[in-house]
Amino acid sequence: MWKIYKKIIKTKQMKQTINFTQFIDAFINYNRQEQFTYKGKKALFDYLEEYEDGTGEEIELDIIALCCDYTEYDSLEEFWLDYGKEDFPHKEAIEWHTEFIPIDDDAFIIQSF
Repeated sequence: MWKIYKKIIKTKQMKQTINFTQFIDAFINYNRQEQFTYKGKKALFDYLEEYEDGTGEEIELDIIALCCDYTEYDSLEEFWLDYGKEDFPHKEAIEWHTEFIPIDDDAFIIQSF
């Protein structure tokens, strides 16, 4: 009878801290530069940095996941086209339901639901 041994190789990962310019470049490298506006990318970057600082949890940069998980809206009216006005008559109602990242007085990003 043969004994089969599995060789377990532990992979080590190197982490890199990135700045905003590298964050933008990552979107370009994945051909997702149009996914968010420049201001939207800045707001998302700041949000992710604050999340890491506040929780102590490091985030792995996954551009495709960010593009799937977050959506930018130019206005509340644009948001209503996707989610309706009845349940979300104002921005505060959206904030109660999901992650809400303001960009300016009108535009915002949400974690899609």
